[in-house]
Amino acid sequence: MSAFKTIDDLDVAGKRVLVRADLNMPMKDGRIADASRMEKTLPTITDLLDRGAGVVVMSHMGRPKGRIVAELSLAPVARALAEALGRDVPLATSCIGPEAEKAAEAVAGGGVAMLENLRFHGEEEANDAAFAGKLAELGHLYVNDAFSCAHRAHASTEAIAHLLPSAAGRLMAAELDALTKALESPQHPVAAVVGGAKVSTKMAVLGHLVERVDLMIIGGAMANTFLHAQGYDVGKSLCERDMADAAKTIMAKGIEAGCEVALPLDAVVAREFAEGVESETVLLDAIPADAMILDLGPATVADLSGRLGDCKTLIWNGPLGAFEIKPFDFATNALAREAAKLTADGGLLSIAGGGDTVAALANAGVSDGFSYVSMAGGAFLEWLEGKELPGVAALKGGG
Repeated sequence: MSAFKTIDDLDVAGKRVLVRADLNMPMKDGRIADASRMEKTLPTITDLLDRGAGVVVMSHMGRPKGRIVAELSLAPVARALAEALGRDVPLATSCIGPEAEKAAEAVAGGGVAMLENLRFHGEEEANDAAFAGKLAELGHLYVNDAFSCAHRAHASTEAIAHLLPSAAGRLMAAELDALTKALESPQHPVAAVVGGAKVSTKMAVLGHLVERVDLMIIGGAMANTFLHAQGYDVGKSLCERDMADAAKTIMAKGIEAGCEVALPLDAVVAREFAEGVESETVLLDAIPADAMILDLGPATVADLSGRLGDCKTLIWNGPLGAFEIKPFDFATNALAREAAKLTADGGLLSIAGGGDTVAALANAGVSDGFSYVSMAGGAFLEWLEGKELPGVAALKGGG
């Protein structure tokens, strides 16, 4: 974290601070269906206000592709933010130009304003320097609190950081701190849980992690591909048979790096994927030809739970089974609860994020039980792949 300034390093009193947040939230009937992202960025906004700054909030919503799309206006978000802060949050009708300038000038002395959807302008996603310059003219300081957008080199996340004194907001700093502790300077032994449907979408993650962790637990339908590569008949299970060689490569890399790749010992199978279907637990050499693996079995869960007890750091990405339908959420729930217990006992640093992970941990009732749960899907995955994120790299040196 030493390479990054945070808002604690900025003198914000009497200044206009541009805050890039990720307020791209699910909507239903014109209202926000899940305000988690907004709630997580509130500490940054309130802290700046308490210290005498005027705050101009920037965000995108959806993918309007450079066009004005009424359904993707940030008006509902501005209303929700006003309610959360207990003060007016006027919405400028554009993020640049006279209306934006007027909104920015109005926050002098401690107010808040929001700019309309950044992606209504194609220059945003093109990382256009002139567009970034127009945004920069609206403030004196820039704060990036949108780690979930940091893997994109956009004008409001990358180019602008070179134009103003810049720092990480509270949420961004928390993400960077958690991920640094988990991957760059972890306490060993380190375990990684990698689940999900397809090996093909996680090859970069697996390849990066297998050389850095001590135990890699493979779950979800991905495990079926690994089992197939080991010579098991996985019946009608979702399986990428053309990825068998890639799976073998990961196993070989694990042996070379001293990382144990843990595959299932038993499995829960069913003839169809639906609520209330009949299921059974079988050993790997007894998977029926007409059945599919939908979860890890209880022997596997017991074995993995015991192994976690020896670990100091855990990185979790993806569910272990088809958790959306009971009883195929058993393995994910059980191992997540064990991780939460070990975290509460103080012996485990647990970091989770990406894909369906947030929903899977919520289903297990342990969203607050991990040391840190990231809501950044793509950015979290790219970090796990070892990539440098443009929005993070731009903060080095602070503008």
